[in-house]
Amino acid sequence: MDIIKQLTEEFKLRENQVISTIKLIDEGNTIPFIARYRKEVTGELDDQILRELNDRLLFLRALDERREDVRRLISEQGKITEELAAAIDAAKSINELDDIYRPFRPKRRTRATIAKEKGLEPLAMLLYEQKLLKGNIEMLALPYLNEQVLTTEDALAGAMDIIAEQISDDANFRKVIREITFSTGIISSKAAKKEDSVYAMYYDFKEPLSKLAKHRALAIDRGEKEEFLSVKIELDEGNIIQYLYGETTPAKRAITTHFVEEACADAYKRLIAPSIEREVRNILTESAGEQAIKVFAANLKSLLMQPPVKDRVVLGFDPAYRTGCKTAIVDSTGKVLDTTVIYCTLEHHDMQKAKKQMIDLINKYKVDIISIGNGTASKEAEIFIADAIKEIERKVFYMVVNEAGASVYSASKLAAEEFPQFDVSLRSAVSIARRLQDPLAELVKIEPKAIGVGQYQHDMNQKRLEQSLGGVVEDCVNKVGVDLNTASASLLSYIAGINSGIAKNIIDYREKNGRFKTRKELLKVAKLGDKAFVQCAGFLRLPGGKNIMDNTSVHPESYTAAEKLLNKLGFTLEDVSQNKLSDINERLNHQNMTQLSSELGIGLPTINDIVDALKKRGNDPRDELPQPMLRSDIMNMEDLQVGMILTGTVRNAIDFGVFVDIGVHQDGLVHISQISDKFIKHPTDAVSVGDIVQVRILEIDINRKRISLSMKL
Repeated sequence: MDIIKQLTEEFKLRENQVISTIKLIDEGNTIPFIARYRKEVTGELDDQILRELNDRLLFLRALDERREDVRRLISEQGKITEELAAAIDAAKSINELDDIYRPFRPKRRTRATIAKEKGLEPLAMLLYEQKLLKGNIEMLALPYLNEQVLTTEDALAGAMDIIAEQISDDANFRKVIREITFSTGIISSKAAKKEDSVYAMYYDFKEPLSKLAKHRALAIDRGEKEEFLSVKIELDEGNIIQYLYGETTPAKRAITTHFVEEACADAYKRLIAPSIEREVRNILTESAGEQAIKVFAANLKSLLMQPPVKDRVVLGFDPAYRTGCKTAIVDSTGKVLDTTVIYCTLEHHDMQKAKKQMIDLINKYKVDIISIGNGTASKEAEIFIADAIKEIERKVFYMVVNEAGASVYSASKLAAEEFPQFDVSLRSAVSIARRLQDPLAELVKIEPKAIGVGQYQHDMNQKRLEQSLGGVVEDCVNKVGVDLNTASASLLSYIAGINSGIAKNIIDYREKNGRFKTRKELLKVAKLGDKAFVQCAGFLRLPGGKNIMDNTSVHPESYTAAEKLLNKLGFTLEDVSQNKLSDINERLNHQNMTQLSSELGIGLPTINDIVDALKKRGNDPRDELPQPMLRSDIMNMEDLQVGMILTGTVRNAIDFGVFVDIGVHQDGLVHISQISDKFIKHPTDAVSVGDIVQVRILEIDINRKRISLSMKL
């Protein structure tokens, strides 16, 4: 297989783009580094395309390895032919290669192998040839009787077993039947238990495989795994058996043709159908899993890139009933100022005492925002807080945040090292406060799949899920950049070229030697060599460092180019540090950038990036996004009315719609059909997690706690 050609066609790229990108990947460069600092080489491919191309490259290389394995294994048996070699070369999937190899694969003892051991293979071939138009079939079988084969009926039955297995092993037959199954098959599920469950809609379910929504495939899989559903694929058996007849029997019937027909029916029912059904179900699951991983990745990216709430004192509130609400107050830098427990969610709790406790904390530490976890007792906590802040003169807001993963973090070794003085529950409150202040810096401490913005994540290929989500976190961290002198080891470990060991070494160096003064000082860190420095340097920031460029996304390898550009415009680095950016921008507005690129001998993408970096020196790209919506009062479901228009925050996006927090504790669902007047394939084509949207209430079901919404106002 020509991998370069295939990638060029699939991604609609130029051949030199693909060749250059693969070379960069093979040299060990990270995706964030390639995307940001090798734009001239890749033709400005972004990180998403680069990751998809890398994934596909790995798959095609694995496919080629399997291709060569199959070729070798068949060759070792001395059975390779030109026709087989051509089929192996043309195969485009692992399934096709497995089909080709199936007849040559060492088999456990089957009915066919037992029949061969009894010497019946020549009789099987004689039957399968179907050349005899006249004669006695019994006489044909007589020569094959022996101590193991006592009757002609036994001989003919054994011969048909051999024919059935030969038909089952035919790669072309399997390929066609697989395609027929996908195009005409119907998946059906029935209740396996007489009890209600979340799988009730699948208790009497049928849908063509060609139309089955991917999230339904995963739901059916889980229902079957949990033994609530029995599942099968229904097909027109007769149609497929007729296809096999047409492929294996001649127009002019022989005396052995009906034996071959019986073998065809047996081959399909006993051997092919169960195998193809497993394959088709696996393909459906794999495809649905890939889609779910993409949705999870898109949601995770949106969540991680939520704008930080800067320069605010935040009170983190982790709600609970019996054990009380764990409370942690952190200052504008994330430093923990105080922790306590407030009992305010059960009827027998002393609400006046709890309210005084809350108000005293808010006034003492001048709390600006309260961050409430959305788990157990969240509704009661929200009501309590909304009531308490009404009695405070200064303006205090609150926000309900997704607390998914907070308990995972609080029980982790990392949390124990970070807060050895706090118990597990109080660490969770700190995490809830900090994830409002800086979602990215806090959420990187949690295993990505535990963050809870996916769908059926436990049913997916876990290795593939971890790779994909890890890539998302890496892209987000490197896009934002991190402060080398304040970043945690968790945050640093996602920077291109830095692993967890090097991240720890950076922290150790910082604690021993004090603040980093230049990026080049990184080369003194243990195990951080030249190659790692090239990968990571551009993503690390040094506010107040010796070199103004160290606080920009300009890579050290481009410092000379940046100075040449500034000199050409009549400025110096000193002018940048003195915030003469408006003057520099004014000069740039009158420049022909293409001509400037040619004159300076610097690639146009690099010049554009340098200009952009100077303009945004020290800025956080997340600051340009809409700020999260804060609240100071609460509504109940009973306050809602059909037709009411509200503003809410998208909390999760899945295949069939998006869940929106409209301030009543219970998120409402906007079905995909109600998201846009235009056709969209997936909700994420129109909205992302964290988006602030306006919605209209379509339906309210208080008993089932369901709210149906529309974004079509």
